[in-house]
Amino acid sequence: MISTCNHLRRNFSTVSLRKDTNQAYGIAKYAVDFLKNGKPSHQVYNRLKLLHTDSVICGFSALSTKANSPSIFKNEALLNVKKGGKANRPKIGMSKVFGSWDGCPAEKAITANVSAISELNNNSVFVGHNKGEIVYNDFYPVIIACAQQNVALTGEKVAKGMVLLNEIQERLCEAFPLSPHRVDPVLYGAIASTVTYGALMGATPSQIENAISILITHNIPTLAIRQGKQIYDIQGSSSAILVEAAINAIRRAHGGLVGPQDVFRNPDGIFRMLEPTNGNSPFDLNLTMEGNNFSIMKNHFRLGSYSIHASGAIEGVLKLLKENKFLVLDDPDCIESIKVITYKNAVDVIGDDAKKSPQTRQTALNSIYYIGILSFIYLSIKFLFSCKCPSERFGST
Repeated sequence: MISTCNHLRRNFSTVSLRKDTNQAYGIAKYAVDFLKNGKPSHQVYNRLKLLHTDSVICGFSALSTKANSPSIFKNEALLNVKKGGKANRPKIGMSKVFGSWDGCPAEKAITANVSAISELNNNSVFVGHNKGEIVYNDFYPVIIACAQQNVALTGEKVAKGMVLLNEIQERLCEAFPLSPHRVDPVLYGAIASTVTYGALMGATPSQIENAISILITHNIPTLAIRQGKQIYDIQGSSSAILVEAAINAIRRAHGGLVGPQDVFRNPDGIFRMLEPTNGNSPFDLNLTMEGNNFSIMKNHFRLGSYSIHASGAIEGVLKLLKENKFLVLDDPDCIESIKVITYKNAVDVIGDDAKKSPQTRQTALNSIYYIGILSFIYLSIKFLFSCKCPSERFGST
């Protein structure tokens, strides 16, 4: 029997889930409560509008270029789908992929759309303050699929669902970085997808907790997908493959499948294996209920196709150009040397020797050698000629 006492501690606009409580149940309870009583500010919703629009455009861009992974997942979703059916009539378990009016199994549609959004590596990301951990803003199709199945969901509820998904994923990223343990942080996006999908589709906190444990105990992605001499389609597909497992987990838990309880404190669970404790989970977790202090406000809006770890170099070049301290008489030859200072996580991702000779697009986007500081300079100059400054075009990043 699961006790619901002391799982949520309210402090004005914040919910605190301590490491000595059942945090899996606490996250589930928070999600259900947030959809009923959460009050994000107008600024939060305005930020969401920007990030969601960005993600949809990234998805359609990937499909328009006939990118491999999104095309494979889209074809898989539409396999054996009856064309020209009553596509506009919502039906539980059915959703749509980008560019099609035909209904298909929801988990397949979500997988295809998440793959499309993440493929070009252009959409916004969240950078955790703890050891440079990052998570990807790929998972909005989870919420759209809920709306396509349930006409009772209002636009406000859908928007709150997106804010909720970001909040859970990104606060977990801040609380306990996975990359130092060689586990891919895309796991947090899958956990947040499980919780939010379940809450929007009427699952109870206990069912959502079961889904979290089913997902975690059977699906742990490692950083192998981002390592090696060359990076291939599987990197961009990681979010899609794991979110399919997440939707299946909540669907099965909603149907009665029970998983291990209290998964973050489970002594044989992955989190206590990664960081041994005396019985608690390895982290405290704070989640926002209302106001302006949601994690979505800290998302980095990317200006182009580059690894997030390179964004500081781009920002530095833009700042120097704006202050007229970088070029003399528009002559790049005046640059004598460039020193790059970064952090270990960035070196592991974009600066290792395996990235020196990129042969695939995915490798090039994660190669500081390929991108190059001089490429930053050239692109930055072109950018400054096209608009006054990045902040006027995109708003604060």
